[in-house]
Amino acid sequence: MPVWEIFVVACLIVLNGFFAMSELAVMSSRRARLEQMAAEGVRGARAALGLIEEPTRFLSTVQIGITLVGVFAGAYSGTTLAEPLGDALVDLMGPYAYPASVAIVVAAITYLSLVVGELVPKRIAINDPERMAARVARFMRGLSVAGAPVVWLLRMSTEALIRLLRIPDKPESTVTEEEVKSMIAEGTRTGVFHAAERDMIHGVLRLADRSVRSVMTPRVEVVWIDLDDSPETIRQEIADSGHSRFPAGRRGLEE
Repeated sequence: MPVWEIFVVACLIVLNGFFAMSELAVMSSRRARLEQMAAEGVRGARAALGLIEEPTRFLSTVQIGITLVGVFAGAYSGTTLAEPLGDALVDLMGPYAYPASVAIVVAAITYLSLVVGELVPKRIAINDPERMAARVARFMRGLSVAGAPVVWLLRMSTEALIRLLRIPDKPESTVTEEEVKSMIAEGTRTGVFHAAERDMIHGVLRLADRSVRSVMTPRVEVVWIDLDDSPETIRQEIADSGHSRFPAGRRGLEE
């Protein structure tokens, strides 16, 4: 049994998972959270911020790693695992043993690559992207430096194609009002915010969309209570106005 060959293929699949996890962790990280971690002295947080500042360079490094690992895993497993498996199946399947062995190896490598090399690492990354990004950032930064010439070529090619397609740069502020409301709702559900705090923030957001006149009454239209009037007169003014709140004064609103 080709134990060493299986070990090498397994290492390549795990390495693919590392690249996939690193990509999702860094690109899903919130800048504000990483800045907070960096201020607290968390190791790797500042390096993760550096990767976010240069996404093309980082993504080029990740893509080089994933592509090379995929090519090596496919080529190595096809030449070292399919043939021994075909020899083991030749008595059972005759002339179909070697084609069947290739199909089995390809199916197994594909399955393991999807589960171990993609799905599981991405689930790990998305559970706590900032923490995971801080852990992998220093290694990924070193890898970017080591592969700088290839990364530079890919980055220049990517940016040239982006300009050719007239795709605008991503704006600095990408947080919308709906995203804020969604985060507040999630925070309320998990207990981070109280219902009163949620309602207060929603009120502030609604207020920003309204004009001053819609929330304030012009001075000339204000119905006020003169404290020198009789109780019967005051009651009648309140009943006639239809309002529930009134400023009060003597001989004028200024007093």
